Order: sequence, then C-alpha cells, then structure tokens
Amino acid sequence: MDLDAVADELYGLRPEEFVAARDRRALDARKAGDEALAKEIGALRRPSLAAWVSNLLVRRQREEVEPLLELGEELRRAHRELDGGRLRRLARRQSEVIGALGRQARRLAAEAGRPVGEGVQREVEETLHAALADPEAGRTWAKGRLVKPLSATFGFPQADESVLARRPAPPAATGTARRGGGGGGQSGAREGKSGAREGKRPRGRAEGGENGEDELARRRLLSEARRAARDAERDLHARETEAEAAERAVAEARARAADAEQRIQELRERLRAAEEEQRRAREEERTARERAREAARAAGEARRRAAAATAEAERLGARAGARARARSR
Repeated sequence: MDLDAVADELYGLRPEEFVAARDRRALDARKAGDEALAKEIGALRRPSLAAWVSNLLVRRQREEVEPLLELGEELRRAHRELDGGRLRRLARRQSEVIGALGRQARRLAAEAGRPVGEGVQREVEETLHAALADPEAGRTWAKGRLVKPLSATFGFPQADESVLARRPAPPAATGTARRGGGGGGQSGAREGKSGAREGKRPRGRAEGGENGEDELARRRLLSEARRAARDAERDLHARETEAEAAERAVAEARARAADAEQRIQELRERLRAAEEEQRRAREEERTARERAREAARAAGEARRRAAAATAEAERLGARAGARARARSR
C-alpha cells in the first residue's frame, strides 16, 4: 500500500464515502507499522461536490482529457501571437466544448447516484476554464484528484477581450472636389449623395464614441468584478486552510480514539479472562474449605473414639490388675 494508490482509490469515491474509507486506510497503515503513511493518508482532504464531479468526468471520460488540454495550448498560443481571428474561432470552440463537458459531467454524477444542480455544473465549467487557461491547472485537473474546484480568474481570458476588442481604425474622411463641364444634374446628384454620406459620418463617430464609453465602462465593471472574485478566492483559501487544519486534527483525534478503543477492547478481554479465573479460584476455595471442614469433623470424631478406646483400655487394665492382686493373696 502506498499513498498514490490510496489517493487514487479515495478520490474515486463519492464525498460522503470519503472520510470513512480514508480513516480505514489510515488505520490499516498504522496496524502495518507505517505511521508516516498513516499520517499522510489521514491528511487527505475530502473533495467538495463540484470537485468530485470534475474528478468523475476525468475518470469516466479519459478520452476527453487530452483534447481539452490541447485546446488550451492552442488558445494560449493564439493569445501569445495576438491572432484575433484565430482567438475568436477558438473561443467559440471553447464555449461549445466546455458547455458539452459540463452537461456530460452532470449526467455522469446522476448515473453515479449523486445528482447535482446547475450551480455545481457551473463550478465544473469554471474548473474546465481554468484547465484551459493555465497548463499547471490543466495537469492538476487531469489527475482526477481535485479537492476543490479550480478558479479561472487568471490566464488568457482578460487578454482575449483586449485582443478581440481590437478593430482596424476607420480611414480618415477626405473631401474630393469633382470638376466637370456639363452634366450639372449628375454632378448635383453626386454632391447630394456625398453630402448625405458626410451627413452620416458625424452620427457614426458619435455612435462610435458612445460605444467606446460603454466598452470602457464594461471593462471597468469587469475589472472590479474580477478583483472582487480574487479577494473572495483569497478569503476562501484562508477559510479552507483553517478547515484543512481542523479536519487533520479531527482525523488524528479519530485515529487516536480508534487506537484507544482497540486497547480498551483488549483490556476488556483480559479483564473477562481474569474475572473468570477468579471465579474458578473462588469455587475451588469453597470446595477446599468444605473438604477441610469435613476432615476436621472426621478428625474430631476419630479423636473422641481414640480417647474412649484409651479410657476403656485403661479401665480394663486396672480391673485385670486388681484381680491379679486378689488371687495372689
């Protein structure tokens, strides 16, 4: 038994089955004399529901793992090369793939006996976004041993927007004077059309300015939202660190309680055996005491009979002596 094999087994279980199975494995390692492995197993954290669903997707659909990681590499390469057209194509593909995998993960969870809602599906999709954005996150996801969902508040998504927002600058408006001899009607028509076009340009520039302001406002809101998300992520990390420490303390206390319970059982067995031996010894003592009393009574009776016999013998001896003396006279 080694940590890698145990972790692979445990993170394939449903979250509600994780703790009991982990404690059993830690106890097995402790009984085998490997205290270090027992502590490492005891420190393994139970996965959240969304992390378990993400792990389930990796384990049940291994053929989807490598294509997703390759898509992430293509997105990062397009981002580095500032290839806006390619980024737009890959972004559409990314949206389709993540949506399909999110729905598939939710279906797998239902088939495994643990249906989940849309909130968990969104967390799974956020994990997939993170796996696409960052190669280290992708490798972590591909192991199928997540403890919590991954966050996509970093990586190429911000850069994508800046690249995709780039548009070629519109050509500067230039006036052209047309000269011609005749055909004043045609010239007037051309001038009328030109005036109409030029009349439209200020409105286009005004609309462009409004769109630009809307875009800046949207980006500011997006930046603030991401900052808030990062702050929330840091706070979550701190709380989860505290929870991990508490869970490790619980695991160690549970292991010590299991050891103490085992020793108590052994002592109870020894106590029962000692009590049984004491009971037999007392019965033997009572029996011996009864035999001693019977022997004492028999000895007393024999002593009385011996005394009576001695007295009778002395009496008969005295009488015989008296007769002998009387005959000798």
